[in-house]
Amino acid sequence: MAKAAEQKQISTVVIEETKLDIRDVVHTATTYGEDNYHGGGRRNDMAMVALRAMCMAVSAVAVTLMVTARETSMTSLYGFEFQLHAVWSLSDSLIYLVVVSSATVLYSLFQLITSGTRLMRKSPVIPTRTQAWFCFVADQLLGYAMVSGGSAALGVTNMNRTGIRHMPLPNFCKSLGFFCDHLAVSVVFALFAFLLLAASSVLDVLCLSRESH
Repeated sequence: MAKAAEQKQISTVVIEETKLDIRDVVHTATTYGEDNYHGGGRRNDMAMVALRAMCMAVSAVAVTLMVTARETSMTSLYGFEFQLHAVWSLSDSLIYLVVVSSATVLYSLFQLITSGTRLMRKSPVIPTRTQAWFCFVADQLLGYAMVSGGSAALGVTNMNRTGIRHMPLPNFCKSLGFFCDHLAVSVVFALFAFLLLAASSVLDVLCLSRESH
């Protein structure tokens, strides 16, 4: 009986030590995860929120400049006076840039609200791997759409300034300076928004790499 009681006591001690070891492992893993988030993960989340805010603001400026690009002026060709009326909605390329920039504003606003809310709650901005993939794909699609729209609008702007080769068309931007300046600055902001989306994609990849470990 004494031997059985001793074995039972030893088993109880082993079980208690095992429970303590498991608690230590869980506590260490939790502490490591929190330290890892409050380190590099927290900085990445703050950078992500800042990029979303900047992208929304830059895209909004691009849209505002484009939709206010309209002007009426007079120009002369071979001694004849012509009235020029320029408005952004007369070009499919400029309409495409406005649509893409508007979509980027809405997307960035949505991401800013959700990311900012999670950041204030001190939780990860991108909590799951699925959401990280969604953000990565969306950033890539909108980024390529912005750079394609900016390139198309840039072609329209250059044609207005240089005319069409081998054709006696004047430099319309001499008479439509306000219109051409708005187009040019809008394209610059659109391309800057593309760079911000590209930077967001890099942070999305970093988030995916953290989730895989």
